[in-house]
Parts: sequence; structure tokens; C-alpha cells
Amino acid sequence: MKLGVFTVLFAQKPFEEMLDYVKASGLDAVEIGTGGYPGTDHCPIDELLEDEGKRNEYLDAIISRGLTISAFSCHGNPVSPDPTLAKDGDEALRKSIKLAQLMGVPVVNTFSGTPGADEDAKHPNWPVAPWPNEYGDILAWQWEQKLIPYWSEIAEIAKQANVKIGLELHGGFSVHTPYTLLKLREATNEYIGANLDPSHLWWQGIDPVGAIKILGKENAIHHFHAKDTYIDQDNVNMYGLTDMQPYNNIRTRAWSFRSVGCGHSVQEWSDIISALRTYGYDYVVSIEHEDPIMSIEEGFQRAVSNLKSVVIKEQPADMWWL
Repeated sequence: MKLGVFTVLFAQKPFEEMLDYVKASGLDAVEIGTGGYPGTDHCPIDELLEDEGKRNEYLDAIISRGLTISAFSCHGNPVSPDPTLAKDGDEALRKSIKLAQLMGVPVVNTFSGTPGADEDAKHPNWPVAPWPNEYGDILAWQWEQKLIPYWSEIAEIAKQANVKIGLELHGGFSVHTPYTLLKLREATNEYIGANLDPSHLWWQGIDPVGAIKILGKENAIHHFHAKDTYIDQDNVNMYGLTDMQPYNNIRTRAWSFRSVGCGHSVQEWSDIISALRTYGYDYVVSIEHEDPIMSIEEGFQRAVSNLKSVVIKEQPADMWWL
């Protein structure tokens, strides 16, 4: 198992300076933004797609430092009813898959997206209750008419390119739970899997270890984000877990993202890492930092320190005691 970082955190650093910092921090891998919400600060994707020499230079800068690329990430909404947003999300995803194929990157991370309520919709619609009945009707229409057709095409493109798709189980998007991920995977192919992030599971009331068991048994974890969540029960009592307050309303929010170990104990993170190894995920643990009360430096280094104490880097020994 390797330790990495989602490098959008260091967008203010030039590419090679960022790589030096990551290496000096004792990490093994970088996850690079290639469009969508993460942007392309460290990846001139069009140039790399067009020029093999530039691709080789880019890879050499990473490999020469003893690092690897764990994934390209282009989180967006490719099924949005807004044609501009849908086009941007779709183009970023297709370009990222192609670049991953050319550069030997095994995973592209993104969101499933969220369609509208019908063909005339102008905005995404995220149903969270089956009644009144029109909500259930909207959900069925979204899956049958938008999600499954779109992702069936993308899954086939990914299969042809031998690039796995890691969908982040994020509230507000159609795929946000182990069930919805497996539902889409069953309707498409095995190249659709999860970019599993415990921070989004905790606030939905999902135990990350339980989710790892569910998805790991299906070999459906393609990538992993390391980010924590603090849940303030007093505020949950007021606002509920679907709290719509801005993230910077820290004092009153029901939950807030935190650096690893600041929302749940290091022991709980050790259990998560052990579950990943037990259920077949032995790839990169990629740090994502969105802690609202810590600096980039402190939040990142706190995550590095806590994860280094629990990540399992070596293969297990023979059971010599048996």
C-alpha cells in the first residue's frame, strides 16, 4: 500500500516544486487534477494529449523522484441538464481516460453526476425520499434515461482503454452509496468502481469499514481518498445530516471535513486501512485536505503523520506460527 496526495491542494506551487514537496514529505504517489472541479493546474492536458515528447518529460519529472501517478481526477457533472456543464464534464472525462491510457495511469476519478428531473429541466435534481411518489418517478427516470445510458458508453470506452473509473460516493450526486455504485456497476461493467472517501460516508451514517467490506467483496474499490469528517451532534439535532449551511459556517454546521485523525480516531483509521488490505485494496491511499480550521501545511502534514502510523506498506509475512 502506498501513500499519496491529491495535488490540487498545492495548486499554488509550480509542478516540479510540488513534486519536490510531496517527495520530501515521504509520499509515494500523486493524484493529478485533469479538469472539472479540480482544474488542470498541474496538467496541461491538451498539450500532453498532442505531444508524446511532452508526455515523456512529464512522466520523467514524476518517476525520477520515485513517485507514481495514482489517478487522474476530473470530478464534474457529465449528465447535468445544463448543456455547458454536461459538455465540460464529459469532455474532461473522455480526455482524462485517453491521457491515462497513453501514460499508463490505471484510474480516472470523477463523480457520477446528477441529471435533472426531466428533459426540460434546467438544474440537477437529487431525490432523497421515495414519497411523494413523483420523487421516486424522477429517480427512476434519471437512472433509466440518463445515468445508465451515459455510463454504459463511458464504461465501454474505459474497458477499451483498460482504465478503471473511480466514482466518488459524494452526496448530491446520483452515485453516493455502496448500493448506488454497485447498481451502476451491474448495469455497465467492472471498469466502474469507487473512489472511496470515508469523509462522505460518515456524514451519511455509513460505516467506512462496512462499506469497504461490501465493495471489496466485489473488487469494486478502484481508488481511495483519505479525508476525515467531524460530526457535531448538537448541530445535527438542529440541522440534520443534510445540512445546507455553507462550509464556512463551522460553528453551526452539523458536520465539517477534517484532516485525517481530527474527526475520527487514529485507531478508526487503522481499522479502515486494515479493512482495505483484508478486502483486496492494496493500492494508493491519497490524502485530500479540506479542513476549514487548519492551514494547508498543517492539515496536510497532520494527515501524513497520522496515516504513516497506520498504513500497511509491506506484504504480509508467512504465518510462521502455524
